[in-house]
Amino acid sequence: MIKAVISGTGLYTPPATISNDELVEAFNQYVELFNAENADAIASGDVTPLQPSSSSFIEKASGIKRRHVIDKDGILDPNRMKPYIPDRSNEEPSVQCDMAVTACREALEQAGKSAEDVDAVIVACSNLQRAYPAVSIEVQEALGIDGFAYDMNVACSSATFGLQAAVNSVENGSARAVLVVSPEICSGHLNFRDRDSHFIFGDACTAILVEREEDTREGQGFEILGTSLKTKFSNNIRNNFGFLNRADDSGVGKPDKLFVQQGRKVFKEVSPLVAETIQKQLQSLSLAPDDLRRMWLHQANLNMNQLIARKVLGRDATEEEAPVILDEYANTSSAGSIIAFHKNKDDLVSGELGVICSFGAGYSIGSVVVRRR
Repeated sequence: MIKAVISGTGLYTPPATISNDELVEAFNQYVELFNAENADAIASGDVTPLQPSSSSFIEKASGIKRRHVIDKDGILDPNRMKPYIPDRSNEEPSVQCDMAVTACREALEQAGKSAEDVDAVIVACSNLQRAYPAVSIEVQEALGIDGFAYDMNVACSSATFGLQAAVNSVENGSARAVLVVSPEICSGHLNFRDRDSHFIFGDACTAILVEREEDTREGQGFEILGTSLKTKFSNNIRNNFGFLNRADDSGVGKPDKLFVQQGRKVFKEVSPLVAETIQKQLQSLSLAPDDLRRMWLHQANLNMNQLIARKVLGRDATEEEAPVILDEYANTSSAGSIIAFHKNKDDLVSGELGVICSFGAGYSIGSVVVRRR
């Protein structure tokens, strides 16, 4: 029987950062401009005035302190409030390809492998730069991998769903090694003029190398004990941007063409569902919550993660048990749990267990239990 192992991880972090204070300053400038331009309509009651944001509100609501982004200036321009990412010619590598290649090379180096050892690339992220050709095939070409590649999207759960697909390919023998890559440019689909969500996302890219246990060094990486996927349809997290938008002019530019969510409903509905998914998976593997050394959870909201960990463990988790990276990176969609894993895995010793779990729009939940080799 072939066993799958995570032998290496990689991370691309954009150099530009935006602190809460910087983001709030730009947002409040926009609010002042909007309210001034619409003063008469506001006075007559036809337009609702916008309310300013604050750094303390952001940190209390989310735990986020700053975020890395592809472009800073465009986001902080109160007259623009979106990143400026120039279009590239078809002969140039796409932005997501550039991000992916950097992350993949680190994962390969960590695993002690080269592109020749890899048979497949899965680009799994919440928003793809284009419909086709698949970004994954472009990444495959850029790395010089001889094999196959495909894109997949399950929103914030994309990386863990991609992990299961990679495990399946390795264990059924269709690939020796698979790279799962999540190039998340979340700033591109975030409405920076929405007080309730303008602070949520950041940009990053992760890569995971999954390969056969027999091809790895003794004690290298993490054995994948099991994967568990769960989906349940909900409109509470949604983005309606797509190729059909041009077929109805009335919808062009509307807020629902960017990220929208009913945050309180998501918190209330998803948290118990995630905890239940992890608990059921542990039970199916004849494991108990106390067997877990670490929980690498989706980095969307600190309060949400603390509640999920409490429900799983039956007590509050320590920062070591449930590490947080969203204070620096914010929500990077599917990349978040993998960033947490990438930065907080090397101190585990042989035999210790952990769970990588992501969750988001769909609703979708992906859970992967691993054991240090």
